[in-house]
Amino acid sequence: MPTGPSPRRAAVLMLFGVLDRQPSDHRATDTRVSDDLDVLLLRRADTLRAHPGQVAFPGGRVDAGDAGPADAALREAREETGLDPTGVDVLGVLPAVPLEFSNHLVAPVLAWWRSPSPVRVVDERESASVFRAPVADLLDPARRGVTVIRRDGQEWRGPAFTVGGAHGTETVWGFTAMLLDALFERLGWTEPWDRSRVIPLRPAR
Repeated sequence: MPTGPSPRRAAVLMLFGVLDRQPSDHRATDTRVSDDLDVLLLRRADTLRAHPGQVAFPGGRVDAGDAGPADAALREAREETGLDPTGVDVLGVLPAVPLEFSNHLVAPVLAWWRSPSPVRVVDERESASVFRAPVADLLDPARRGVTVIRRDGQEWRGPAFTVGGAHGTETVWGFTAMLLDALFERLGWTEPWDRSRVIPLRPAR
């Protein structure tokens, strides 16, 4: 996906750890995926102008004072969720993904939650909820599908997942779902799923 001139740099934190609550009831076919492995997600506030109500990774723009994408992702995660960055081990920064519609170049930062800290909504103007989703749930074919967006005579299809969030079932779609889908494919964790199954998008609450 191309970007416009002078794209703005951004970073998101793909933080994996050991689930703090009920583990997944789905047994992943890849034995490397334990039923208590999870990933940190948040749901953006419905009042935001950009991507209201969408499930996302913590993250945001890379500021001038940031040492790089990893520093930016950890700073944003602390500001958004109250995460203590000292308990996080950064495993690496994946190739940046260009987003044409917002003219951002987004670097996914892959990390391990070595010492989990409590997380919460820090600013209700930014986030509606913060939660940890079991990875095995995301791999469950029964929870996978695609979202379909039709706009200006064009159709866009992308991967989607349904997971339990702080306020019931959440749909993970768009950029966040694309990153998860690509990572699972790269790791060889993906289980066969019905790519014709459409998961409807609900309006922001």
